[in-house]
Amino acid sequence: MNDQELLTLLSDVESDRAERKASLSEPDRVREAICAFANDIPGHGKPGVIFIGVNDDGSCANIPITDDLLLKLSTMRDDGLIQPLPSIVVQKRTLNGCDLAVVLVQPSIAPPIRFRGRTYIRVGSRRAIATPEEERRLAERRRTLDLPFDILPVPTASINDFDLVLFERLYLPNAVAPDVLEQNKRTLEDQLKSLRFLTPEGIPTILGLLVTGKEPRRFIPGAYIQFLRLEGTELTDPIRSQKEITGPLSQLLGRLDDVLEANNNVSASITSGPIEVRRSDYSIPALQQLCRNAILHRSYEGTAAPVRVYWFSDRIEIHNPGGPFGQVTKENFGQPGVTDYRNSHLTEAMKVLGYAQRFGVGIQVARQELQKNGNPPPRFQVDTANILVTVRKRKEK
Repeated sequence: MNDQELLTLLSDVESDRAERKASLSEPDRVREAICAFANDIPGHGKPGVIFIGVNDDGSCANIPITDDLLLKLSTMRDDGLIQPLPSIVVQKRTLNGCDLAVVLVQPSIAPPIRFRGRTYIRVGSRRAIATPEEERRLAERRRTLDLPFDILPVPTASINDFDLVLFERLYLPNAVAPDVLEQNKRTLEDQLKSLRFLTPEGIPTILGLLVTGKEPRRFIPGAYIQFLRLEGTELTDPIRSQKEITGPLSQLLGRLDDVLEANNNVSASITSGPIEVRRSDYSIPALQQLCRNAILHRSYEGTAAPVRVYWFSDRIEIHNPGGPFGQVTKENFGQPGVTDYRNSHLTEAMKVLGYAQRFGVGIQVARQELQKNGNPPPRFQVDTANILVTVRKRKEK
């Protein structure tokens, strides 16, 4: 947005497209505003703007607009508290001689958007939690938009293909705030639609089948993990064990964790004094991060290939059937702060189920955990349509 457009919004009364904040003293209020503008209940189709550094009456608050302030605002996109991830741009701007931090929030193409399990909307200058009817209106907007692959409909599936007990007992209580569930007696079908597991017409989505489908692989052929344990260093060496790990997302990830733990050798040694030190061949937290990254960022479209985990005697290879996406390229892959999401709604599900705390830091965490365990850094081979991660076994000193 140019300066004149921003000045028009800044000089007008607070509306359903603009909000003023004197400082960042209440960051959650800013997150609520981001959520409300992303939902765009009036249907403007234009960005909402949050001005940081201006008082309620429009006068300049004269606060320093530091790199730290801009960073704190930027990380609100990826800290996992707003789901699905909003599209925001954070800038330092000078308007009428006043330095401001400006947060531009794009309307979501797949509302509703939630902050801490609540759907915030803007009603004039007032922020509110959406009613069931307003949530239905937001969900129905998805009919006319070009949707991401993970929330496209699967016409051959029905609601009977969902594990509804899993949805009601595990997913729903973690996705929606308890007070909202208590106050709004939505039907099960409306709840599934609100969380994008069903389209507004009641057709299961890719997301719904991946997260709570009884047999996700029946509809999404590549939705499984192929695990192979080999006796040597080559694919032609004898196979010790192999598994096809399947099931809805929570079961898939739980079963994968069990397999990683079962195959990781742990040795014990006695240091000076009666202290036993236990060291494993690999850092389990690092392997979890790398495998979950592969499941999250892989392409489920146009391929029946699974995520493959090959465990050799000297290394582990994790094959992801999906190359770089969006702003991530072969050249900047793995650099701190460079991230994008092919499956942004599956990202939300990983957060809801407790398998992700913050986004965009998985590779950094894996590197740190491997270093602590004594493993070499992971090696990434990035191609257009796939990514190979190689993790080397820790060498005994």
